[in-house]
Amino acid sequence: MTSRISHTSVDSRDAHAQSVWWAQVLGFSEDPRDPNEPGHEECMIFSPDGRQRVLFIEVPEGKTVKNRLHFDLWPTDRTMNEEVDRLLSLGATMVHDLRDHRGPGTGWATLADPEGNEFCVLRSEAERPDPYAHLVR
Repeated sequence: MTSRISHTSVDSRDAHAQSVWWAQVLGFSEDPRDPNEPGHEECMIFSPDGRQRVLFIEVPEGKTVKNRLHFDLWPTDRTMNEEVDRLLSLGATMVHDLRDHRGPGTGWATLADPEGNEFCVLRSEAERPDPYAHLVR
């Protein structure tokens, strides 16, 4: 027997604001039958096919140390640099700019969401070969 991940939970100071921000980043949406509202302590967003879910849960304490788990994002319809610019315009902040750190076409950028949670932006599939292509059927 195995298990599958139901959803990823993210501790938040403002679950609603985080769900709105990440929905813009990921192209996810809320459940129209159970909309996320300001003041809700739990706000879930869903991928367009409904298979991926992220749940933001309000907690009283703020973030104090580096994340032990973070998202690595692949841009789907733009370059890494274009995606970094888009996310910065949405309110992300640059944490570590490691683009091209091992030469042209290498690296990534580590950003933080509005509550300081780190995430990485990788090169799009068009910008690099997929080292895991052999695993996809």
